[in-house]
Amino acid sequence: MSEASASRPIVECVPNVSEGRDPEVIEAIRVAAASVPDVALLDVDSDEWHNRTVYTFVGPAEEVGEAAFRLVREAAGRIDLRRHRGQHPRIGAADVVPFVPLTGLDLGGLAAGSLQACKALAGRVGQRIAGELGIPVFLYGEAARRPERAVPAPFRKGGFEALRESIGRDPVRLPDFGSGRVHPSAGATAVGARTLLVAYNVFLDTDDVEVASAIARAIRESSGGLPRVQALGFLVRGRAQVSTNLLDVDATPPAAVWSAVREEAVRLGTRALRGEIVGLAPERCLPEEGAPLGLEIDPRSRALEPRIREVLRAD
Repeated sequence: MSEASASRPIVECVPNVSEGRDPEVIEAIRVAAASVPDVALLDVDSDEWHNRTVYTFVGPAEEVGEAAFRLVREAAGRIDLRRHRGQHPRIGAADVVPFVPLTGLDLGGLAAGSLQACKALAGRVGQRIAGELGIPVFLYGEAARRPERAVPAPFRKGGFEALRESIGRDPVRLPDFGSGRVHPSAGATAVGARTLLVAYNVFLDTDDVEVASAIARAIRESSGGLPRVQALGFLVRGRAQVSTNLLDVDATPPAAVWSAVREEAVRLGTRALRGEIVGLAPERCLPEEGAPLGLEIDPRSRALEPRIREVLRAD
């Protein structure tokens, strides 16, 4: 990072792209995001079953916004949702593009950009994606202009295929930017601002996805389960998987989810095999050993702050 940029607050972007199988496409999208000076790419996490890749990069807000735009442009040019198949719901080639403030973290001496800055950035980038790429954009999370879009579920239900049929007629699916039609191959993109979350999944010793869905219902906040937890059930690599987003790791850390899933699994006649963290997570929610999360790797290897500090030292 240049000396001039080092004095500017930094933010994080964690785009989810609808490609997890083609190494050439995954790499081209990585190169596009990393091509912006003063933007540091921290992690690329691909899953072939979900057919999805999560990219993590940080830098000053305007540079991160430019990197996000280039990533969306590259994804739109290389991914055709009409031929895309995967376990994870999606509405776009670049499916979700969240901007995240890094407040409260040890950033090695750098200042963290605010949530307000991320909200403004989401609006600017979303407008540019719609205007220059012809991809309709929904603003969500803290950047939402409608209260029902605090989460993207209402306009993402049914994925690209459902959105393609209803976007021009259903008021719930009226984009914030762009026309009332999806891009023919790239679909639509959800651009938002949110606080740090952790994507944490638990694999079960069964291939019955209904069991995973039942556990997901039991543990997610919307069903009266764990606070600030979203959860769904999937079939991944031949195993049922409970896939969660932890929206506040201080309210519910990954270890609490592992414990709850294990308990529910036993009640339903199976067991939790292992856990995984997708992308990176704040240090404070990661134990020293892997057993409390069921990880097959050192959980500290998924910590966000050391990656940032390592990049800053390297620059």
